[in-house]
Amino acid sequence: MFFSTRPRPDGTVSYFFGCSGKGKAIAVDVVKGDETWFLEEARQREVSITCVVDTHLHADHYTGGPTLAALSSAEYAIHASSPIEFAARRLRDGEVLEIGNVTAQVLHTPGHTLDSICLLVSDRRRSAEPWFVITGDTLFVGAVGRPDLAGREREMAGMLFDSLRQKLLSLPAHLEIHPGHMAGSVCGAGLSGKPVSTLGFECRFSPALVKATAGDREGFVELVTEELPPQPAEMARIVDANKRAA
Repeated sequence: MFFSTRPRPDGTVSYFFGCSGKGKAIAVDVVKGDETWFLEEARQREVSITCVVDTHLHADHYTGGPTLAALSSAEYAIHASSPIEFAARRLRDGEVLEIGNVTAQVLHTPGHTLDSICLLVSDRRRSAEPWFVITGDTLFVGAVGRPDLAGREREMAGMLFDSLRQKLLSLPAHLEIHPGHMAGSVCGAGLSGKPVSTLGFECRFSPALVKATAGDREGFVELVTEELPPQPAEMARIVDANKRAA
């Protein structure tokens, strides 16, 4: 298995990983303008990009996912509940993406947005057990995704609490988490500048996850809805463009 990250100055992190033996790769949360980087990574590794996934409809940056999919003759995929207005593979909770010997299981985790997903990744050459989880904007290192972008912050915060409890906190503590943002992003408050951690560490030391682990729903909602940062600049324009793959 190979694994590459594409961090950006605004705190956004994209991912490129897959199976060298079978020559297949997946790209996750590609930012517009980075398509050439992914194509070059694929060329150097001698792999084909078979799937391009967005973990949700982004509000802070323009997606490059549909463009990269077209350039590489790959599928573009996003959760079935996403309000996009163009043809794409509509992912379902529990669905498994096959990337050679690598698999990525879709976990629907609404809360930051209604269509948010995480990807639970295994390398079957090592073990059928999951190795890490791509958490998108659901869970960051040191924080969780902001729940206010839809204008229903307390309702969405409750959904986020349920997603964490039902989908992520039941996973093994040793699993690595690889989020969609780190410090510098406006998609959450209190994000670490270190872009990788483990579930076990975050459950002990991330304030929001401490409350989620303890089952403190009200405390979690209060914590994640107070002192929210300003919403992303030009959010409405970005969301509209990403809906249309414009």
